[in-house]
Amino acid sequence: MARILVVDDDADLLKSLSMRLRYEGHDVTSADGGPMALAKLDLEVPHMVITDLRMPEMDGLQLFEAIHRRFPLMPVVILTANGTIPDAVRAMQKGVFGYITKPFEGAALMREVDRALAISSALGADMPGDGPGESWREAIITRSPRMEKLLAEARRMAQSDASVLIHGESGTGKELLARAVHASSTRADEAFVAVNCGAIPENLVEAELFGHVKGAFTGAVRDNPGMFTSAHKGTIFLDEIADLPLAMQVKLLRVLQEREVRPVGASKPHKVDVRVISASHRTLEAEVAAGTFREDLYYRLNVVGLTLPPLADRREDIPLLANYFLQSLALRYAKPVNTFAPGGLEQLSVAAWPGNVRQLQNVVEKCVVMSTGAVIPATLVQSAISTQGPELLSLDEARKEFERDYLTSLLKITNGNVAQAAKLAQRNRTDFYALMARHQLEPAQFKN
Repeated sequence: MARILVVDDDADLLKSLSMRLRYEGHDVTSADGGPMALAKLDLEVPHMVITDLRMPEMDGLQLFEAIHRRFPLMPVVILTANGTIPDAVRAMQKGVFGYITKPFEGAALMREVDRALAISSALGADMPGDGPGESWREAIITRSPRMEKLLAEARRMAQSDASVLIHGESGTGKELLARAVHASSTRADEAFVAVNCGAIPENLVEAELFGHVKGAFTGAVRDNPGMFTSAHKGTIFLDEIADLPLAMQVKLLRVLQEREVRPVGASKPHKVDVRVISASHRTLEAEVAAGTFREDLYYRLNVVGLTLPPLADRREDIPLLANYFLQSLALRYAKPVNTFAPGGLEQLSVAAWPGNVRQLQNVVEKCVVMSTGAVIPATLVQSAISTQGPELLSLDEARKEFERDYLTSLLKITNGNVAQAAKLAQRNRTDFYALMARHQLEPAQFKN
């Protein structure tokens, strides 16, 4: 049972919202305005907040900012009328979790509530928790429909022992996804062994992967079981698999076929039972065509393929990730910083991020280290981004990104109904379809 704070100056809507949420089994507290909501936060911390956007004295965005200063990771969902959708989109760029247009269907409300509570459970750091939630994916912070679709696919195939190949640019979180697959599998209680194939000297790859016996070569002063044996009954993650030398690719293929390894210097092999997940930032089909990767090994590894999108294709996650990194890094460095100044998150949201989530984390870390107060100023954010190189989008690119985010938001709230989305955007359907085609958006992506 989750604790939800509902805020609205409309007494009838406040009552109906509270009744619906209680019917779904949640513990609901209500407030008729922002000041009362903040007073109730002093008494009990909820898992999430649902607030109207337009309210006297303190509007929903001002309430969000006040909540965000105290609880940077708490999901806040804003209720908005059709005419204020652009305001809601801008609010999401500031870090608001999501929004629902009025009038809304109960099912749409509960979908947004369930998404917010899943994030609240996963982040957990300053959220009260009543249970483990979706702990298998707790390290992957997202509200992106594209990422949610990928995670649903990963969970479906995790129950089998099929080999998985993860593709994604550097810094997108390939190892996090591999660990999530392992955590959702029947092998979750066994070992997860991660190997960076590009980081092992070529003359030591075989011994590191398959082990060696004492005296097998100079420096082998004791037996080493090897990575595959260490992962017995569990999962082995072969990162940057494209860096594996061709000679080792042959031996790896044999291990996968025979399900046994022979340590260097040993007289006979022994059986191993492992689930193999591999990853590469390079396209293995191209490596096969170039003759640098064996085709038979590629097909053995790529029984199931998962592709992680770059951060630039999931910009709705940037405020969420930035706030998550801000909180965790502030704890690590024992700094009092707890929020970004107005404009800071917007600058992060329009940066190019060629280094993806890893680069975003690095920028936030610089901001935390250099900050001198509780608020990170926008000038410090700009400076931290600038030291990473010329990565800010041009004005035309920024407009294009905002247009795509706006269209995505409309399709999300209309559940992929193009006619409704076009009406909200005050465009005819033909124009709206043209805009969708420009951004490679399909209505089916947004239908439940």
